[in-house]
Amino acid sequence: MPYVDGFIVAVPKKNVDAYKRLARKAGKIWKEHGALEFRECIADDVKKGKLTSFPRAVQMKPSETVFFSYIVYKSRKDRDRVNAKVIKDPRLAGMMSGKDMPFDGKRLIYGGFKVTVDI
Repeated sequence: MPYVDGFIVAVPKKNVDAYKRLARKAGKIWKEHGALEFRECIADDVKKGKLTSFPRAVQMKPSETVFFSYIVYKSRKDRDRVNAKVIKDPRLAGMMSGKDMPFDGKRLIYGGFKVTVDI
């Protein structure tokens, strides 16, 4: 079964283009190292819930929007192999430093998920 890394992040609206440029570059690198899919999705129909929601999860401010992103791999083992290569890739060195990030990395939510239904 495939394995998925999922991400949710608040991005300042003024930084959306910079975020998409970063994502395009990062996505190419992940895929070169073996990821099957790399998707970045911007909020379109996402409301702030009373108790839970994507905006609440990332403490979204009025000047921000939410991105939901995911990367698909062949397996957990393959994900670990791909990510080990990505972390060492020199093309990401400056991209992933705090000062160059077009969002607040402290509010990034991420995790790895086993696929349980694949239709």
